[in-house]
Amino acid sequence: MPDIHSHVEPPRAYPRGPSGQIAAAAEPLPAFDDPAFGRMFDRFGDARVVLLGEATHGTSEFYRARAAITRWLVEKRGFNIVALEADWPDARVLDARVRGRAPAAGEAFARFPTWMWKNREFDAFLGWLAQHNRTCSRGDQAGIYGLDLYNLAGSMRAVVDYLDRTDPEAATVARERYGCLNPWVQEPQTYGRMAVSGRYASCEGAVTSMLADILARQLRERPHGDGEDGLLDAVQSARLVRDAEAYYRAMYYGGAEAWNLRDRHMFETLKALMEARGGHARAVVWAHNAHVGDARATEMGVVRDEINLGQLCREQWADEARLIGFGTHAGKVACASDWDAPMEVKTIRPSLAESQERQSHNAGLDRFLLDLRPGPNGVRRVLSDPRLERFIGVIYRPETERWSHYAECRLAEQFDAWVWFDETSPVTPLARAAAALGEDDTWPFGL
Repeated sequence: MPDIHSHVEPPRAYPRGPSGQIAAAAEPLPAFDDPAFGRMFDRFGDARVVLLGEATHGTSEFYRARAAITRWLVEKRGFNIVALEADWPDARVLDARVRGRAPAAGEAFARFPTWMWKNREFDAFLGWLAQHNRTCSRGDQAGIYGLDLYNLAGSMRAVVDYLDRTDPEAATVARERYGCLNPWVQEPQTYGRMAVSGRYASCEGAVTSMLADILARQLRERPHGDGEDGLLDAVQSARLVRDAEAYYRAMYYGGAEAWNLRDRHMFETLKALMEARGGHARAVVWAHNAHVGDARATEMGVVRDEINLGQLCREQWADEARLIGFGTHAGKVACASDWDAPMEVKTIRPSLAESQERQSHNAGLDRFLLDLRPGPNGVRRVLSDPRLERFIGVIYRPETERWSHYAECRLAEQFDAWVWFDETSPVTPLARAAAALGEDDTWPFGL
């Protein structure tokens, strides 16, 4: 008689220390196209806001995982906002595509870093969302929105175009007020330097007045004329112009002010989107770990006095905001060596021995989900100690990696969950990155 126990696998042996506890608590992830992948994240489906991070701006697995999670949340849980770490005017072009509307003016994501949103992985998700929206009523469709504060030219144009359609006299006023910034729309960082040095008058008063006028219009006319979407677009574009003007001035003072202006702008934009969609609004956010993880649990918040989007969301929505971080040990990444430089594919150095990533690597699993919320698995306790964590933006400089790309963080307090891919691959750009006009708008951060 054959031994019926001959094929029973022995109990799994876990490594010692924190990596062993990670291995014991980790839930292996299935293939991206398996519905079970998205289903594993249904535990976060009762949140109002789910923020999905990434450890780099150029990793295929991060985009594909976020797409699978978002598909589940949109289709099964009714999420109707997909908010990106991207410029508002550029995201309008994508929103028109996925909701079957007349194309928005302008080309989306034509400037450095073009691969960040113009890649095959994200394009496949947009195709799915467009198909999904065709099965929904207009009010139930999920939209694409940009949270970031760059692209001054596109935002100014959106305000003037809206007023041209609804109030030509007000459009004339807008052109006069925005005329202050017109010389600098391609190189806004130059405006910041000139304004701070006193060699050019600040445009703060003009752009603040324009926003106040648009907000007053919103209170009077919601919705009116061009429709609520048109008015929302104008309001957010005016807010972007105001905040971008302040951001480019703040860059030259140093410290945390510019970073905090940017992340507060992203939060205020997200909150405005939630309010515009009403009580049924539910949002998925795609942004870098540096924006998604709670800054209060990181060196950025503790040492540099920086706030971020994840922190502000927790303060606003408490447990109805869920922050999910992503990490990798090694592989390859799409990136650049400097601002406005061509896209390259670089090898990611193996994670440092003292890092959060090395603990995850030593758990011995290729890919997993680690739930960091309070519970019986005990993994929160061992991941609450500060350890180095890697942050790769659009720029990757492996030759100075320890100082350029690592910061100390408490993982269990930074995120509600940790998604791990031990070895990763680069995104595939839709087209080669074209040289941008002027300097990169994300200078000097790149996250």
